[in-house]
Amino acid sequence: MTAMTRSRTLPTLTGAAGVLVALAMWQFVATVGPLSRAPLPSALQALEAAGGLLGTPGLWQATGDTLVMAFTGLIAAAFVGVLLGVAIGSSPLAMHATRVPLEFLKPIPPIVILPVVVLVLGPTSGMGTFLVFFGSFIAIAVQSSAGVFDTDPVTRATGASYGMSRAEILGRIVLPSALPYIGTAIRVAAPTSLVIAVVAGLLGGGPGLGQSLLMSQISGNQAQLFGYVLILGVLGLVIQGLSQWGERTLLHWHPQYRKEQH
Repeated sequence: MTAMTRSRTLPTLTGAAGVLVALAMWQFVATVGPLSRAPLPSALQALEAAGGLLGTPGLWQATGDTLVMAFTGLIAAAFVGVLLGVAIGSSPLAMHATRVPLEFLKPIPPIVILPVVVLVLGPTSGMGTFLVFFGSFIAIAVQSSAGVFDTDPVTRATGASYGMSRAEILGRIVLPSALPYIGTAIRVAAPTSLVIAVVAGLLGGGPGLGQSLLMSQISGNQAQLFGYVLILGVLGLVIQGLSQWGERTLLHWHPQYRKEQH
């Protein structure tokens, strides 16, 4: 086994061992441990419930609804956030004028505006999409503007000295320089969009896995409830992995990722 193969295999094996240890601890706590008398299902019961859910069309319908809300809202947030960030970052005056309002809005969770959005849009997929958009685009705009603003001024001046227009400088110098900021923002927002889409169903009554979680809780089916939690965890890992792969593919030329390849 080469050193490169070993370096890639070891984290995978370590992660798998961590998952098995966590499941074993869960099983112990729920069966003979301090929570054995609590309504917490064991790990085996939750895994069995998750396996049963995989064979039901309702799960796949709910998963599809959740993913549509998450990705539609994320794509819209990326489009608007990058455009707004480029516009702000290109002007030092706009950058300084909007820094405080954007930083003020960034930590506000979408759940704060959930009652108003439900009142306006109703418990629909559009409501969930808007919440995902609201929860993602400000962070993407802030990161995009920072990336544009931090572009090396010497590089910009060099491009201008070679007769490049403002559009060429933006497309060939500024945006490539800001891409690491933008890629990181979207990678972080991707799993967050899944969480927001689930919350939209859990607390706002929208379609998707959040509504399925709520129905399991109301019916008192704890094993099924935790089965949904396990499925959501796996779905989150898949989305996180895809976002990391997309970032590495988009930024394969960046020194950080070139170093990882070697």
